[in-house]
Amino acid sequence: MEVTGVRQREAWVAGVMPPVERVRDGLWSIPVPIPGSPLRYVLVYALELPGGVAIVDAGWDCEDAWQALVAGLGTAGFEVADVRAVLVTHIHPDHFGLAGRVREKSGAWIGMHPADAALVGHDDASLESVVAHGRAQLAATGAPDPVVHGYSVGSPGIQSFRHAGPDRLIEDHDVVDLPGWDLRAVWTPGHTPGHLCFHERGSGVLLSGDHVLPRISPNISVQPRQLADPLGTYLRSLRSVGEIDADEVLPAHEYRFRGLRERTDALMAHHDERLAEIEKAVLEAPGSTCWEITTRLTWSRPFDTMPEFLLRLAVRESLAHLVLLESRGRLRRGAEEVPRWFPVQ
Repeated sequence: MEVTGVRQREAWVAGVMPPVERVRDGLWSIPVPIPGSPLRYVLVYALELPGGVAIVDAGWDCEDAWQALVAGLGTAGFEVADVRAVLVTHIHPDHFGLAGRVREKSGAWIGMHPADAALVGHDDASLESVVAHGRAQLAATGAPDPVVHGYSVGSPGIQSFRHAGPDRLIEDHDVVDLPGWDLRAVWTPGHTPGHLCFHERGSGVLLSGDHVLPRISPNISVQPRQLADPLGTYLRSLRSVGEIDADEVLPAHEYRFRGLRERTDALMAHHDERLAEIEKAVLEAPGSTCWEITTRLTWSRPFDTMPEFLLRLAVRESLAHLVLLESRGRLRRGAEEVPRWFPVQ
């Protein structure tokens, strides 16, 4: 894999925000901060149009992110009022959060895949139902009470489900109506049910959202009322997207790079290693709960130093791997209220 976003990578290593950059004629990269996240920023992409601009993703719904988006569009020569379309790669709040505010200020249309569109537009009662389902799911992993009950209607990820849905639905292989661009939607479910990448065939770039990142694997986890086997779905999406002829990959985090097939192969190898680690953990301690297995795995930071929201992501990610191993006939789960996991004899 060849790093092409050198200034982006230097900024990532230094722990600072990267600059706004023109990465192709008429195509801009705008970093927008994410409060309290180790990812630090999302890269919003702006595509120049006759008489306006379209953006891919919008950023977290907070004032610092809004000001960064406004300033970044200004560097590219535009105002928020010039935005004609917001293409949402997926519904997570660092991508979808500001889309509604942009629409309100500019009249832009918002587009996303139907599978993610189905998850937004909740009222208070339906959000409470989503939370209850999520808590039950977490409790069934054996997670301790603070981790379970820290998941609430006030959680940032839950609040994003409250936002109004899109104006247009974007299906797999759709060519998005943006004058001057040959932009094809590529449905890549896994990180969310409706995650979209966008292949701009004229300039040979893939806007990969969170599906393919240069340094880390996106969180692939079992979430309430979403994919039953998110990791299996993600790996199938990876194999498919690795076949795309793209000269450069423009991800939503970190920095841009070349070598799409090399990177998708590396991500699949990473998950093979993780699956082997989890299967080994079950073999060494059969009858463990998902939470007990999670505490024994290798993480990027000490497990006992993680804040609660990262613990929830970690145990749900472990569950996604266990579910895939179960589907492959490698492991089985018990019938207990908090299932215990065993090797298949």
